[in-house]
Amino acid sequence: MSEKKSFNEIIHSGKPVLVDFFAEWCGPCKMMKPILEELKSKMGDDAIIIKIDVDKNQAMAATHNVRGVPTLAVFKDGKVAWKKSGVMGADQLETLLRQYI
Repeated sequence: MSEKKSFNEIIHSGKPVLVDFFAEWCGPCKMMKPILEELKSKMGDDAIIIKIDVDKNQAMAATHNVRGVPTLAVFKDGKVAWKKSGVMGADQLETLLRQYI
């Protein structure tokens, strides 16, 4: 079993990392859960998908200028390569992530 990695270690892993900044109370955020599960099954080990609760990680949300939820961001080599607020489909996200592999 692997130990939990820090956010910094994850975004510097060499793979594109999709970060879903969300909140438990957010309706559209709940819609993203099955979309991200579908995306994970399509991407396999080609990309990493993580969720960050903005209420529990306010400093991180502020650092990345997350003003609304859900906000999706793609990190490549530790830097934000793409960011957008709102719900997106698994196919759109897969196309987007494959550009960074």
